[in-house]
Amino acid sequence: MNRHANEMKDIVEVCLLAGKLMLKNGAETYRVEDTMTRISHAYGIHESHSYVTPTAILFSIEGAEAARLARISDRTIQLDKVTEINGISRRISRGELSVKEAYNLLKEVDASRKIYPLWFSTLAAGLTSGCFLIMYGGIWRDFIPALIAGGFGYYCLIIVQRYVHIKFFSEFTASLMIGLLASLIVLMDLGEQFDKIVIGSVMPLVPGLLMTNAVRDLMAGHLVSGLSKGSEAFLTAFAIGTGVVAVLSWLS
Repeated sequence: MNRHANEMKDIVEVCLLAGKLMLKNGAETYRVEDTMTRISHAYGIHESHSYVTPTAILFSIEGAEAARLARISDRTIQLDKVTEINGISRRISRGELSVKEAYNLLKEVDASRKIYPLWFSTLAAGLTSGCFLIMYGGIWRDFIPALIAGGFGYYCLIIVQRYVHIKFFSEFTASLMIGLLASLIVLMDLGEQFDKIVIGSVMPLVPGLLMTNAVRDLMAGHLVSGLSKGSEAFLTAFAIGTGVVAVLSWLS
């Protein structure tokens, strides 16, 4: 009896860890629930129940004493980890991994830190900003100004987030710096189209994944998660817009 209880506990640990890692790294709510259910089924537990929100996971199985709760305190976007966990889940479904092996692999994914250097992220954000400027009808003369403004804004976002753990404030500060730098560039006659420079530069800050996940969760029937992610995306967009509007008000 004790052995069976320990096995059940280990399976719950694997399911919770997989769900927690997927949710905190940018996976959709319905995908998290589906992965946890598939893992439990693969290990012979066909009666499992999960309730997932952006900040917590509740998971229980028939025969266990109580439901388990996993708290999600911080969320980021690392879709490579989501892909790795999907791969582990498929191997579990094919019967290739024991419970202990799966748990160890998930812990390795959790411990991995694939973080790009700040200079690389800043450069990538700058190049993205320049490309968005051209895509939205800007001129090639403004490509470098958009690259500089977008890279500087993303750099400010990362630096502020290190010291102030308030997402709204960091995004507002980044968009404010982008607006100020873009206006300075235009005033110095180094750029021409202020609006296109700002539009291209703020694109790396836009919560595209949040909006996509919110819509997909709503379509899958996860109303709580969909609405909460939609609200978070709205607040991010509001922060970006407020920073730009503050600059425009000062200029006028």
